[in-house]
Amino acid sequence: MVSRLESEGLDSATKQEAARGPKDLAPTIELISVSKRFGSAAALSSINLKFEPGKTTVLIGPSGCGKSTLLRLIIGLIQPTTGEVRVEDQVLTPENILDLRRRMGYVIQEGGLFPHLTARDNALLLARHLRRPRVEMHARLAELCELTRLPETALARFPVELSGGQRQRVSLIRALMLRPEVLLLDEPLAALDPMVRATLRTELKAIFQHLRQTVILVTHELTEAACLGNQIVLLRQGHVVQVGTFAALRDHPAESFVSEFINAQQGLPVL
Repeated sequence: MVSRLESEGLDSATKQEAARGPKDLAPTIELISVSKRFGSAAALSSINLKFEPGKTTVLIGPSGCGKSTLLRLIIGLIQPTTGEVRVEDQVLTPENILDLRRRMGYVIQEGGLFPHLTARDNALLLARHLRRPRVEMHARLAELCELTRLPETALARFPVELSGGQRQRVSLIRALMLRPEVLLLDEPLAALDPMVRATLRTELKAIFQHLRQTVILVTHELTEAACLGNQIVLLRQGHVVQVGTFAALRDHPAESFVSEFINAQQGLPVL
């Protein structure tokens, strides 16, 4: 897939992004003793994590373990009950959240496209809000259509007229439009049929490798985590159980739950 992308050509702006090293493009994100409570319910407890620049980290675990809550804390949609979220040396606060959020792209579950807007208008929404030059916006849109393999003819359609895979591509384009340093994805391949899911998984991996951004991705599928992640964070009931590569989790489980979680997954590839 990487060679296919290379052979068909990325435009010069995308090549420049890919040529920059991770430290040039992506900040370090760190959670320090972060807890989050909703009333009396503890969603996350004393989380300490560091996300390295230019790497893909996958958050995985059973439903309700705190994966999506952790992602929403990083982008500042909710505030920690205790602890700090740091982007480089800055603590995420209500005062600086808008500036820091513009350095991040966010793909929410099922894409989150506005049904009354065309694919083009969805993709350009924030760029237009920030009054980016028209020529710049449309050049970037064409570049991202090529990168994500979305036919430009699909841009005139409304979300209901697009396939599930096309809707996810539009959502990814919108997240990448402002050249973010960090990309956050909350179950981007959920609710897709298996063949589309497999195709998009391969394409996402190629895109991550080319752009070398800091990527934090939530999934409940270990196959996706093993394919996409440089690092996997396995959570249970708001706690981090183990951090490492898929091979480390498989061969050196920190506790019995890790092996039980891996063995419960069906159709896992031999890696």
